[in-house]
Amino acid sequence: MGKKRKPKERKGKMKRKPKKQYKLNKFYEIKEGKISRKSKFCPKCGDGTFLAEHKDRVYCGKCGYTEMKKR
Repeated sequence: MGKKRKPKERKGKMKRKPKKQYKLNKFYEIKEGKISRKSKFCPKCGDGTFLAEHKDRVYCGKCGYTEMKKR
């Protein structure tokens, strides 16, 4: 037989982290009252899902679509 483990003690509820707020200036550019997008949309997921830009690739976090950048 193995040793009996002591039950872990809880010290109150864990606090939740606040959700991260994104700035619109990161994704959009405003010129003369018109809005233009800075990064590309995912071709599989459609409009509204941006591709993340890395050093050597662009990547969709939702579906996993990846495009390699040319050197």
